[in-house]
Order: sequence, then C-alpha cells, then structure tokens
Amino acid sequence: MLSVAPIALLAMPAAAQTAPAIQKLSDKPAQTRQFAAAEPTADASPKTETAAVDEIVVTGLRESLRSAQQIKRNSDAILDAVVAEDIGKLPDNTAAETLARITGVQVERFSDEANRVLIRGLPDVATTYNGREIFTAELRRVQLQDFPAQALAGIEVYKSGTADIVEPGLAGLINVRSRRPFDFKDWFVGGGVRGTYNDQTKKYDPNGNILVSDRWDTPIGEIGVLANATYAQSQYRNAVRYNNQDISTVSSLSSVSPASAGHSFRYPHSVGLYNDGGKRFRPSGNIALQWRPNDKLEVYFDGIYQGYRGRQATDNLDVNLRDWDSTVRQDPTLTNVTFVEGTTDQAAGFTKTGGTAPQAYRSTGADHTDTYQGAVGAIWRGDRLTLSTDLAYEDSEYEARNWSFDSAFASAPTVVVKFNEKNGAAFDLPGFNASDPANYLWRGYYERHYIAKGSGVQWRGDAKFDTGASWLPEIKFGLRYTDRDASLIQGSRYAWTLPLKIPLASLPVGQLQLIEDPFRGDAQGFTQYLMPTRDGIAGNAAALRQRSVAALQQQVALNPNDQGYKDALTAFSAPDVPLDVAGAFRATEQSYAEYAQAKYAFDVGSVAVDGVVGIRVVQTLGEFSGTSRVRNNNVTTLVPRTIKQNYTDVLPNISMRIRPIDKLQLRLGYTQTRTRVDFGALNPALNVDQIIRDPSVPINPTDPNALINATGSGGNPDLLPLTSNNYDASVEYYFSSTGSITFAGFYRDLFGFTSNYTRTVQDPVYGLIRISRPENAGAGKIKGFEVNAQTFLDFLPDAFKGFGVQGNVTYVDGKNQFPKALVADPAYVRITGLSKWTYNAAVFYERNGLTGRLSYNRRSPWVSYYRDAPDGSQYTGVGVKAVSRLDASLSYDVSKHLTVSADVSNLLAKPFENINNYQPDRTYPVDVRYEGRYYGLGLRFRFGE
Repeated sequence: MLSVAPIALLAMPAAAQTAPAIQKLSDKPAQTRQFAAAEPTADASPKTETAAVDEIVVTGLRESLRSAQQIKRNSDAILDAVVAEDIGKLPDNTAAETLARITGVQVERFSDEANRVLIRGLPDVATTYNGREIFTAELRRVQLQDFPAQALAGIEVYKSGTADIVEPGLAGLINVRSRRPFDFKDWFVGGGVRGTYNDQTKKYDPNGNILVSDRWDTPIGEIGVLANATYAQSQYRNAVRYNNQDISTVSSLSSVSPASAGHSFRYPHSVGLYNDGGKRFRPSGNIALQWRPNDKLEVYFDGIYQGYRGRQATDNLDVNLRDWDSTVRQDPTLTNVTFVEGTTDQAAGFTKTGGTAPQAYRSTGADHTDTYQGAVGAIWRGDRLTLSTDLAYEDSEYEARNWSFDSAFASAPTVVVKFNEKNGAAFDLPGFNASDPANYLWRGYYERHYIAKGSGVQWRGDAKFDTGASWLPEIKFGLRYTDRDASLIQGSRYAWTLPLKIPLASLPVGQLQLIEDPFRGDAQGFTQYLMPTRDGIAGNAAALRQRSVAALQQQVALNPNDQGYKDALTAFSAPDVPLDVAGAFRATEQSYAEYAQAKYAFDVGSVAVDGVVGIRVVQTLGEFSGTSRVRNNNVTTLVPRTIKQNYTDVLPNISMRIRPIDKLQLRLGYTQTRTRVDFGALNPALNVDQIIRDPSVPINPTDPNALINATGSGGNPDLLPLTSNNYDASVEYYFSSTGSITFAGFYRDLFGFTSNYTRTVQDPVYGLIRISRPENAGAGKIKGFEVNAQTFLDFLPDAFKGFGVQGNVTYVDGKNQFPKALVADPAYVRITGLSKWTYNAAVFYERNGLTGRLSYNRRSPWVSYYRDAPDGSQYTGVGVKAVSRLDASLSYDVSKHLTVSADVSNLLAKPFENINNYQPDRTYPVDVRYEGRYYGLGLRFRFGE
C-alpha cells in the first residue's frame, strides 16, 4: 500500500551521524503550491502511479492529506512514503529521523540521531536516489542520516519490490527523491534558516537551505535549471552510566565483609561512565537540468554532492571492582556487601578498597565522507511506446582518524557502588580529589587511520508499451548493468606507558580540565575527572607521538625481550600511522539484470480486479581479495587470497487489487527478494595462528581439539545472499476525502541472516581450523500486521474543525535459527534488534495560518544478543527496554512568503536502558543513556511558484 504521509502531520527536528562508536573500556497553510507531477525515471516506480495525476495542488495540510490519500488509493505498489508540501518542510534533521514515523519502520538511535533503519523488523535495506542506486564508500547502501531532510522532496519505503526497480534488500528499499525544475510552474526561490539548542551540550547550532529554480521557453525547447544547497549541524553529548556485562564471583583472595556474605556471590567486573560527544556538520547540494525539445522527448541531468564532517570527543571512565593490582600485590577488599532482595548470590552494592585503580580515556576523532553522483538520462514518449535510459557514475570516500589519550588514577580510591540506582549503576569515590593533577598518570596513547572507498557505474534502459487492450493495458521490459568496486585499508598503533608512572600534568596537552557533566541533573555519584581538552589532544598529536617514542624507548630498555614494545616503537617511528595490508580488502562486482512486467485488469461482475505480474533475472559476478596473516611459531607470514563468485537470481512478483465497492479495496502480493552480502564480510583474508604439536606426543582421537591445525578469524567468501519469499495482503477503506483506515498483513519466509559465529571448518590451505567469522544463519520467518488511520475532525464544532489525527501501529513477530553447522536441530529465536510493537500518533491543527502538531513514537523492547542456557537452548543475553519520543512544533504564516516556526524534539527525554541477563533468572542493568533534548526556531521563505 502507498501511504504518502503529508509532512505537516509529522513533528519536526531531532538530531543528525557520527563515526562508529569506540567501545567502552568495559566492553571494547502553507500557501497554495502548484507543480506538475514529475515524470518518473525508469527506477522510480512509486512515481509510476503519481504520473497518473497530471497536477497536484497543495493548499495546506488538508489538501496535502487529500492528495496523499488519493495517490495511496490509486497505487499498484506496496510501499509507504512521506512527501514535503514545501521547501524545507520535511520533519526532523535527517532522512533517517523522518523514516521513524512511517508505518512499519523502526530505527535505532545513537549519538542523538537515528542511524540504523529496519523495515518490518529487517535491517538489510537497499537505498536509491531518484530511483538509481546510491551507496557510501565500501557499503552497499547509503547512510540515510547523511541526507539533510531540508533538501528532499520525499522518501518512499518499498516493503516489497517489483520487477522494474533496483533489487530491494531483504527488508525492502528506500528511495530518496529530490526536486527537478519542471516540478515548479515558473521561477522559484525557497528555503529557510533554523537554529537549534541542545539542553545537554548547552550549545547552539545553525541549519539552513536554499533552492533556486527556473524554466524558460527557448528556440530549442523548454529548459529548466535547479540548484539546491543545504547545511546541517548538530553538537551532541550523551551521558551513560553502566555496569560491565562481565559478571562473575568474587575472588577467593579478596576479603569480604560481613563474613556471612561468603565468596559465591556475583557482581559486575566494573562500573563506569561513557560520555559520547562531538560536533557533526553535513554540507550537501544537488543540481538538476531538464530539457524538453518537444512534447515527446525529455533529457535530464542530476548531480548530487553529499558530505559529512565529524569531530568527536568521547570520554570513558572504567572503575575496576575485581582485579588484583600487581604493582602493590593487593586484591580488592569488599565491605558493606548487600544483596538484591530475595537472593544470596547477587550483590546489590558494596564498598571496595584496594585492587586496580580506575582507568580512563578521551578518544578524539575527525572523520569525513564525500560522495558524488552524476547521472544523465532521457525519456521519449510516443503515442503508445515510452523509452527511457539512465547512466550514472558515483564516487565515495570515507576517512577517519583517531587520537586517544589514556590515563589511570595514581592509586585505587575507595569506591562505594550500587548496581541498580535509578535503573543503572551509581558509584562515588569518597575522599578522592578529582581536581588534583597529582592523582593521575599517563596510561598510553593510541592513533588510528581508516580509509574506505567505493565507486561505480550503472546504466539502465526501459521500454513501456500501452497495448490498448483492456485486460493487458501495459507491458514493460528493461535491462540494467552495474560495475562496482570497493576497498578498505586501516592501521593503528598504541604506546603503553603506565609502568613508567608518568604524571599526566607533565605531558604536552595543555591545561587539564574536569570533563563536563552531561547528566541533566540526574547524576548519581561521581561524574567528573581531569582530562585534556579535545584540542589539547588532537591539536598536539605530533608532540604526543614524540613523547610516545621516548616512553617506548624506555620500555624497550627495561624489557629487552618484549617484542610488543619493539613493534610499538617501530610503528611510532613512522611519520604517520602505518596502514596494515592484512587488515585490507578489495572487491569488484558486476551485475546484469533483465526484467519483464505486465499490468492486467478485468471485472468479475461488478468487482474490478487489476494488478501486476513480473520477473527479474540478475546475474552477479564478483572478485574479492585480501591478505591473510599467518603466525607460526612467532613467525608471521602475509599470504594474498582471492576468490570469485558467480550466481544468478530469478525474482518473480505478482500483485492483485480487488475493488468490490468504491470506498473499499483489497490487495494481495507475492515477491521474492535477494540481498547481496556486504563486501567486508566476503573478505577471504584470515588471521591464522597455526598450532605446533610435539610429534612425540600421540594424538587422542576422542579429544575434539586434537585434530585442529589452526585457530583464527576473518571474513567468509562462502556466504550466500540473503533470500526471502514475501507475502502481503491489505484492506483499505476510504470514508472521506481526508479519512481512511487501512490494515495490512505480511509474512516473510527467509534464509541467510549473517552473524559472527565460531565453528570448525576444513580450509583448503590450513586444514581443520577453528574460526570466528560471519556465517549464514538458518531459516527464519517474519509475520505481522500494520494498522493506519488518519482524518480531519470535521464533525467537531466550527471552531475546532482545524484539528486532525493520524496514527499507526505495527506488530512484527520475527524468528530465525542458528546455523545448522553449529546446532544440529536449532530452535527458532527472536530476531535480534526487532521490536514486536511500534506506535506512531500525531495530533495536528491548521487554521488561519497557524499549524501545530504533537507527534509520539514508541518501540517496544528488543533483544541485542543471546546466551546459551545450561540445557543448550538460547535466552536473551542483553535486551533493550522500550524507547519512546515526543516531539512538538508550531508554525505561523506571517505572509504568503514567510513562515516562522518553533519546535521541541525529544520532549520526554527518557533515557535509553538495557538489561544484562547473565543467567536466565538473574539480571543487572547495563547502560542508562541520557540523550539531548533539542529546541529549534526557524524561518522559511518562498517566492515564485
């Protein structure tokens, strides 16, 4: 079903992407707008239906809702969408945030923005831009949070594919659509500026966009030119207090009080603080040219630049509660031990003295993405035949650098800890002076350099023929070719300096400062300690390298037989981080696709029936290369490895729409989808440690480890594409021009989720090897339903007729099996990352130039990963509690050209919480993450039409 949700139904801003997180130490009325419906590109199947609407007139919310409902009602596709009724009026800061409000879509948030998108519970989503494939660096898809929402005309979410579109992922396909000059009636200038304030960072950020478009009649035909530029910025600071997920019993050498507590109780290995922060800004722009020399031919050019810039400063303090301190040869002492009510084996809290001192780091980083795509195409429309072609080239690069400064307390202070205070860990360090530099030592210095690249050419040609037959009105067929390459290389180096006991204050990092307290008044105990500023670390990287070299020279002199110190010294002697060829891969891949599709229509009595039948055949040829690192008796050898793949997918689709009466219609659909595995997972390179055995010792044939020749980790070139058979059905009832109730059910029969597992395999080079690598999971199945309703409340008294409501709910029950190679008869377990329930609700008002909306979103709990129960079954290892958000916005049309707006995102500011089930009947909290609340003020302008 096509659900085009008018923008004004949705609440505005939240936040925007950052580099992959570094692990914690513990875990490592808008005025009338008239525009012609854009002619679809060959891939832009959603527009196939909108093209039937010659002109869409949007006069505020009501007309937007009415036209959206009409498109949904007349569509053949199974999809949902959101469209902007005016320039800069998509809600939120990024496309990923907007997607969270669409029926059947779930998102995961980190660093104050949505970054992982799931459709009906599945994460493997393909992405297109104006109907053509788009990706970021070495990935197969684009980072949707890199699309500033102000620049977009709409977003379409395919929940099942059809033969004439780019192959969807297992979850579906998301098409991001921009504007073209022929969308406008004449010249047009529009855009806006907006400022936001984050109540956790206490900082302000600017955002803005401008679009200029015009079209002219010339002697060579009609020409249109459009240019758009957008700048989006956000500064974020998330605060986390956590319990380590490693749960074990107290050391037998530790003193415990009261003595009755014994030594059999369990507690987390450590507690700590993890404050993820930084600044990100996204410059982007796109241009579009259209030339229509006559009423049959149109030629166009699309160009887009998509940029991302990140500047991170992430803090982690880890307070060890268990380990023995080798420098003072002392195990920790635990006093005032209390237990969780009803247990005698689970600590609720205690006071710890002695043991290992707390350790900390400030990880600073700078990363950027630059993605360029250019495309040229043409559409020729005959009386009955339409021909189209599109040729595109894309180049994308992602590069990241990190400079991490590590410290440790000079001695172990007294720690008073509670493991479940306000649903999370809380600790205090009584008597510890956090502001005294003498209490800190330099622990080490880390640098990392990461480079990922990707480029590709894609071409397609399509033909659509109007047969003139009522029972088979349209036939389409086409070809598509792609040629992709992707590569990744990285390197890192680390100088361990703690044994030298170098004072923190003696290092070339500028003034030490207490880190900021980002807990928004809900702090529990200790929250601040000394660290250099971000600029003090990243801005003094050269001096820190020199100091690291000097420290490593001391370590080598003190430990002449330690090869690790020698290798670290060699790495730091280079002017830049040495890139490791053993951590690199390169991939090339070509695909060839052909499709044929037909529309059919007939009547059964007074009941109208129509639909689509198609098939798509795709051949994929790939070559994947990497370099294995093989260690044998302390000798390391680098071995290049290359593998090839060649496979063909046949993907049918069929759909039917039944209309017994004018207001009611039923839809049925079946499709097959395939998702290619990410390039990095196919890397054939391995890190191998060969096992050297004493030939004089006989092999025990009953020992399962006796025949293993090596252990290792790496990618898996034998991974299969993810496959799914998809069944869809829906009932749609339209009771007014702006009111509808729809119900959709779906079932997915799938195979091939990839996750990391450890298993024993026969390698052609290394023999029997125990290896940790990605593997295809067993069979899976997903079933569920969606309900959506929307209407203006026109039955209310006249003064209240501006009110309206919209709501949707999605239920998804998804399960899959572990690989049969690991478990003989694997049971089905709930798919990780999948919430059973997702809710969206909005109340809106529009009258006399005033528009307001209140929007609510909620996800029910989900599973992060599983653990093995004593009986071999699986149970939730770590699960995430329900997450909810409330957003509000208000705007007023000062004139037909200017609109002012105000908004608040994440009004509830409820923390993210997850739970560690370390045993089936025992739990501890893990993270309690406090996220920012954003306030925004904006001004939008528009001139022309």
